[in-house]
Amino acid sequence: MPTITKSNIAYDKRNLSDKALLKLYYNMLKPRLIEEKMLILLRQGKISKWFSGIGQEAISVGVTMALKHNEYILPMHRNLGVFTTREIPLHRLFCQWQGKASGFTKGRDRSFHFGTQEYNIVGMISHLGPQLGVADGIALANLLKNNGNVTAVFSGEGGTSEGDFHEALNVASVWQLPVIFCIENNGYGLSTPTSEQYNCKHLADRGKGYGIESFILDGNNIIETYTKVQKLAESIRKRPRPILIEFKTFRRRGHEEASGTKYVPQELMDEWEAKDPIENFRSFLFSKKILSQSIDESYITKIKSEIDSALTSAYAEPKIIPSETAELNDVYKSFDYKEVRPNNETKELRLIDAISEGLKQSMQKHQDLVIMGQDIAEYGGVFKITEGFVEEFGKDRVRNTPICESAIVETAMGLSISGIKSVVEMQFADFVTSGFNPVVNYLAKSHYRWQQEADVVVRMPCGAGVAAGPFHSQTNEAWFTKTPGLKVVYPAFPYDAKGLLATAINDPNPVLFFEHKALYRSIKQEVPTDYFTIPFGKAAFLKEGEAVTIITYGAGVHWALETLENNPDISADLIDLRTLQPLDKEAIINSVKKTGRAIILQEDSLFGGIASDLSAMLMETCFQYLDAPVKRVASMETPIPFIGQLEDQYLAKGKFEGALRALLSY
Repeated sequence: MPTITKSNIAYDKRNLSDKALLKLYYNMLKPRLIEEKMLILLRQGKISKWFSGIGQEAISVGVTMALKHNEYILPMHRNLGVFTTREIPLHRLFCQWQGKASGFTKGRDRSFHFGTQEYNIVGMISHLGPQLGVADGIALANLLKNNGNVTAVFSGEGGTSEGDFHEALNVASVWQLPVIFCIENNGYGLSTPTSEQYNCKHLADRGKGYGIESFILDGNNIIETYTKVQKLAESIRKRPRPILIEFKTFRRRGHEEASGTKYVPQELMDEWEAKDPIENFRSFLFSKKILSQSIDESYITKIKSEIDSALTSAYAEPKIIPSETAELNDVYKSFDYKEVRPNNETKELRLIDAISEGLKQSMQKHQDLVIMGQDIAEYGGVFKITEGFVEEFGKDRVRNTPICESAIVETAMGLSISGIKSVVEMQFADFVTSGFNPVVNYLAKSHYRWQQEADVVVRMPCGAGVAAGPFHSQTNEAWFTKTPGLKVVYPAFPYDAKGLLATAINDPNPVLFFEHKALYRSIKQEVPTDYFTIPFGKAAFLKEGEAVTIITYGAGVHWALETLENNPDISADLIDLRTLQPLDKEAIINSVKKTGRAIILQEDSLFGGIASDLSAMLMETCFQYLDAPVKRVASMETPIPFIGQLEDQYLAKGKFEGALRALLSY
């Protein structure tokens, strides 16, 4: 665009030094020149995609310079200025965009979908909303550590339509978290104009509904952005609280370059081109004789030289050579399991008591462990598992949450980024659907993408048999066993529940911990009184026999035990899987090779359940040893009914004995 000779933005120099003003200019100029180069490379086919932030540089630079280097920033696609202002080496950035090993994701993710602890930046996933809740978690960690730090997180105006926006602001307000929510209102969500995105005059007005202070800033005015955010950040450090800022700006390129801008009226484009944040600030600096032609040219020369040098070195990096071992090894963070053997003293505990005791002892062992969930504090949770916890550990660590499942899972992720373990209680496993996205897309993929562990346990009270109907009775473990990056635990006994929960909390990877509600108060067992652990991926042999292998978990274990007790003539290996991911494949295969028959029992409905994968595995690995087809027994292909007689008909329990007899007589 033509150089603007007279600034169209009214700048107030305030008390900023010439040096500071030049730094603001330089930091805006750098991402602009990088972007201009990237657009050339895109047309040459040397990068695959680009989301341009041209015209929005003042926001990224102003916010980043206003924060301390050790304060986390969670940027979006158009926030290149965050990365460059934090002085990430361009070589690494270019390697990231080219999918080279020296990038931040080892070629596993593109553009700005990465984070770096070295520079305290956490990039977004394509489901944009979770960023906001993750920022809540980092801000909560700052509160718990009492370090006085602020967190800043970005969203576009389109992202404010997502439920995560509401949940994150609500949680931040209720807990008074030190976080700055930055909305870059650039006029369009892809091609959807703001008039079709929300029905209010200003997005900042939404802050009132959450009891949050809100401000509207000219996002193209670098001085206003920098000084106002700096002042607000200083205030938040002294008095922690959330703040919402709406930056008015404009997106002068397409959503991404392939989408173009044909849907944007030309007069609107011209209007905002005249408000270019760099050209206007350059004109202002020239008019105040702060910037000279020679200084400007030296800046441009220096930046372009740095770009060219970094591009050359990035191009010279070899292409990634695929390695299955390397890929598989990075799905989970390595976990050095340390066995803690049980003591000899035991007491009889119900399943629910064992979980409560295991959780309490883990809270004692891990002094910063936080547990979060609906009604878990003074009330003790709907099942009373955390009763008395507030008195011992305090409300900072035992936190009642709003009904915001998505934001709370995201908050747990933010705590993990800050080095704090957490346990999230889903009131019922069924409700995890409201927090499904951050579980399967954020927790599960973080380590594989940028080596960031998600040190989170999600407790999942589940299961039918208690007349709770379709929305409180599901055993939905199959939703998660197919998601690489998650571990899934499903104990059937108090002893296992206590030991496996301790391991789940020790493990730095995300763990879905299923607890069958019908077993909570019906199953008792002698359990060691002290803290102990049980390794993942080790099934339990409850019975040994010769005629058939029974593979099951959860309530199915007790159904199988009852069946074998009623049929003493059946000689069976009974395997309690205990953990579904990782799976004890060796134990299963060796048993089936011995017996020649296998039957898999699950409470979940048949199609798409874990029994299907186990059956396929056995058909592939044990075919020559089988004397009969592998048999699956599962519940009906219906939602779970309420009334007892319908629920009994639904459950697999009543079908198991007949199916077992039929298999033995095959």
